[in-house]
Amino acid sequence: MKLQTRIPQIKATCPIDYDSRVFVVGSCFSENIGKKLAHFKFRSFQNPLGILFHPVAIENLITRAVQNSHYSDKDIFLMNARWQTFEAHSSMGEVSKEQLLRRLDQNVRATRLQLEQATHVIITLGTAWVYTHVASQQIVANCHKVPQKEFSKELLSVDTIVDSLKNIVNQVHGLNDRAKFIFTVSPVRHLKDGFVENQRSKAHLITAVHEVIENENINSAVYFPSYELLMDELRDYRFYDSDMVHPSTLAIDYVWERFKLAWISPSVFSVMDEIDTIQKGLGHRPFHGDSEAHLNFKKLLQTKIEKLRQSYPFMNFEG
Repeated sequence: MKLQTRIPQIKATCPIDYDSRVFVVGSCFSENIGKKLAHFKFRSFQNPLGILFHPVAIENLITRAVQNSHYSDKDIFLMNARWQTFEAHSSMGEVSKEQLLRRLDQNVRATRLQLEQATHVIITLGTAWVYTHVASQQIVANCHKVPQKEFSKELLSVDTIVDSLKNIVNQVHGLNDRAKFIFTVSPVRHLKDGFVENQRSKAHLITAVHEVIENENINSAVYFPSYELLMDELRDYRFYDSDMVHPSTLAIDYVWERFKLAWISPSVFSVMDEIDTIQKGLGHRPFHGDSEAHLNFKKLLQTKIEKLRQSYPFMNFEG
């Protein structure tokens, strides 16, 4: 009996392994993938300016990184006792403008370094709806609770998204022509825009990504169907969190498993299993931390870590 529609997936010809360097950027679903990569100790770098929901915001980050562009006083503002920039998520805010400028520049420099070394760039697009700050005519990454009257709202056209994605790919390849791109559209529904408006937005993103992949002769870019996996394979509200918008932990684990089967090299599955065992052990909270049994458990765990680091010295299990 068949109880589920299955989306066919093609195995990657250049899968991720422990020699890979993965750059992850985009909407909040990219955080889920990034956390999984970090959990299994892949060399990954995630959302240096926080969550970025739309392609223009991601393009702005890549452009700054490639051009080594520094932030200045004109790029930041004070809101609710914290300094912010329209180019980053609110989580980047700082109490002093010097701290914010320093943090932004550090993260952009780190972005350039990561892009120069990246074997895989994963970009998750969340929405095609954008807000333009009327006074500056800047499309913002985040409104930071600035009054709504100071912005105009529009839906990016497919052509605009295509141009933005092509610019991202071309700029990265100017630094590193070996990088492979994995595009995906977030299954998180932006219902504050409206139900129909959310579907229009996702349609624009999906259409634009496939136009870039199929019509621009960019052989290094592919599409991973995270949106379709939740919409078509997991068609049930039990796969959503309590807000009925974000994927549940079970759904995230399911999509990760599908990503793993398509994009992670089977040669490292056993290493991932060993790392998962270690991570669960490190997360264990004993009733009697000074017992002999627990001390022996910790010693065995440390032995496993040291053995693993002999093959993968970059792995850090502290903190």
